[in-house]
Amino acid sequence: MTLTPSRTPPTTRTRVRVARGTRTRTPVLIFAVAALALSVAGATTIGTADLTVADVFRTHAVHLGLPVTGLPPLADSIVWNLRTPRVLLAGLVGGGLAVCGAVLQALTRNPLADPYLLGISAGASTGAVSVLVFGLGVGTAALTGGAFVGAVAAFAAALAMAGRRWTEPSRILLAGVAVGQLFAAVTSLIVVSAASPQQTRGVTFWLLGSLTMASWPSVALAAAVTTVAVGICWAATPALDAFTYGTDVAQSLGFAPAKVRAALFTTTALLAAVLVAASGAIGFVGLTVPHAARFLVGSRHRILLPTCAIIGATFLIWADTAARTVFAPQEVPVGVVTALLGVPAFALLIRRRQAPA
Repeated sequence: MTLTPSRTPPTTRTRVRVARGTRTRTPVLIFAVAALALSVAGATTIGTADLTVADVFRTHAVHLGLPVTGLPPLADSIVWNLRTPRVLLAGLVGGGLAVCGAVLQALTRNPLADPYLLGISAGASTGAVSVLVFGLGVGTAALTGGAFVGAVAAFAAALAMAGRRWTEPSRILLAGVAVGQLFAAVTSLIVVSAASPQQTRGVTFWLLGSLTMASWPSVALAAAVTTVAVGICWAATPALDAFTYGTDVAQSLGFAPAKVRAALFTTTALLAAVLVAASGAIGFVGLTVPHAARFLVGSRHRILLPTCAIIGATFLIWADTAARTVFAPQEVPVGVVTALLGVPAFALLIRRRQAPA
């Protein structure tokens, strides 16, 4: 398996071998699903309050209307209002970012592509910082809304800069880099010129990624958008497989490269905007997880995308659990943890790929 396949389309025999390989890797996907389910249950119990998996299930059963004796009010609130939404949001953000990364790496044929490629993160940061510093709103909803508006504005600016041929990978990549630098400069200018020390600390914490604002409404929004966006990407898996062999091959197989890229660039940009608005900029998930998933199940996107979603969700759940517990009562931004874990993992993957057969 290579990150940059040759331009020669696969022969019938090659396609058969890949299909058989996909079937043999199905147990990996099943194991990943089981690990994710255990991670959701286990991470919910970890924290300063002494809770068990049975307590978590009892609380969920009570809120689902099942005839089960519930926990005391304080323990029930910790499980239902604090930990469960945070764990679920971590899973949705991690899975969504990983799928975005896999799709963008296929579309651009660039192994370093990630969900923030189009300036999304920088734009969201500018929007969130504007809300915090200029008092454009109060509370989590205002911060999330500002981040989303900034992310969409950055994507629109990248489209405008790239021009009519924005679906060409080189043009949108260059435009995204330029727009990201522009919005990052605007964010720095706002912080330096107008933010108080307390606001600066809050902005810095948010920019590094945080799931402290998780709530059931944010989980519902992230779940709805992620489901639709991942569904669109899943429907395009045959085209993504073709794109790994180049635009000419994709076109010869009956796909319209410009239309496919337009749909998937827009889908991944909007999904990344929603996820960044909910959690801040969490790095290395969208970059590293797709490479790890390819190493485990190959490059066929029909199994690669769900594997990315599951591994990304599991990874971010445990990264956030470490962020809120390792230095308790002090909490560190989850983006710091993902970088500390993601960089060595990425380096290991690179070394394994460079090793002789």
